[in-house]
Amino acid sequence: MYEWVTMISAWLIPFMIVFIPLYAAFKRVPVYETFIDGAKDGFGTAINIIPHLVGMMVAISMFRASGAMDMLASLIRPLFDSFGIPSEVLPLGLLRPLTGAGSLAFTTELIKTYGPDSMIGRISSTVQGSTDTTLYVLTVYFGAVGIRKSKYALKVGLFSDLVGFFAAIIICLFVFGT
Repeated sequence: MYEWVTMISAWLIPFMIVFIPLYAAFKRVPVYETFIDGAKDGFGTAINIIPHLVGMMVAISMFRASGAMDMLASLIRPLFDSFGIPSEVLPLGLLRPLTGAGSLAFTTELIKTYGPDSMIGRISSTVQGSTDTTLYVLTVYFGAVGIRKSKYALKVGLFSDLVGFFAAIIICLFVFGT
């Protein structure tokens, strides 16, 4: 089975690169012109979301630099310790909804420090794949289409990040033991 998955993943991207233009040519779609039109639209979208991205980056930087994230983590840490959850992954749960690059850097440091096969490494890797960068997603996607009222999407996104964070911890503790 592993050999099949490896073979499929090795051939899937080259297949798609060849198949899509051939299929478009078969359907008489002007491939290059369509690509250029899409690139033009994408550039305009990128210009429109820059103010939203800058605002989000400033807010995240202020949250981290003010010490608010460290203070919040220190308040929650005793609760984690009482349930036997490694408190080293707590900052990842706070960072992941805010910044993808920051949470990935933190996960990398945890894996370097504790190892990929440690419980902390497994939990941090699972959290990385089970949650999303909610504020980034809301900023980029809602900013791109001009949606201003995002409080319900923010609540649902942060709640799903919280559920994903704790589900990743519970599943890792269940599957890999304590």
